[in-house]
Amino acid sequence: MKKAQGFTLVELVVVIVVLGLLAVAALPRFVDVTESAKESSVEAVAGGFATGVLSARAQWEADGRTKSGINNYVDYDGTRFGLTRSVDASNSGTGYRDGYPVGSSFKNGNNVDTASCVFLMEHLLQNAPAVEKYSNDPSKGIKYLAQAINGNNVCRYTQNESNKHQFEYDIRTGKVTVKLK
Repeated sequence: MKKAQGFTLVELVVVIVVLGLLAVAALPRFVDVTESAKESSVEAVAGGFATGVLSARAQWEADGRTKSGINNYVDYDGTRFGLTRSVDASNSGTGYRDGYPVGSSFKNGNNVDTASCVFLMEHLLQNAPAVEKYSNDPSKGIKYLAQAINGNNVCRYTQNESNKHQFEYDIRTGKVTVKLK
C-alpha cells in the first residue's frame, strides 16, 4: 500500500507567510486606487459640466445671441437658461463676459445662488449625478453638494463621498476649475 502524501506543517506555514507578505505589499495599492477613482470621477464630472457650459454658450451664439430686453438667454436641450451679460441696463460694463449660464431665469442678473447652482448641474449634464445644496447632513445617495461662493459669482460642487474634491464654475468667465485635495 502507498503512503499518502501531503504538505508538511512547515510548508503550509511558509505559504501562509508568503501570502501575508504579498497582501501587505498589495493592500496600499488598492486603497490608493479608491482615492484615484474618486479624483477621476470629479475630473470627469467637471469636464462634462465644462462641456455643457460651452455647449449652451455655443447654442446661444448659433441662435444669434438671443435676448429678452437686456437679458441674454438660450433654449438649450429643452431648457431655458439665463446667461451672463457684459453690460447692464444703463449700458455700463459689468465685468462679465456675455453668454455663460447662470440659472433658469434672469432674476439674479449676473449672480448665482445655491438653487441656481443645483439647477445648472441638473440641467447642463445629461444623466447628472445627484446634487443638492451644501449641508453638513446630506441626503442619502447624493453625489455632489452645491453652493454659491465668492460674492455669488462662483458655483462650487463638492464631491460628497470624499467631501474634499471639488470643482468650481466661475460665471464671470465660464471657467471650470477642479480642486483635488
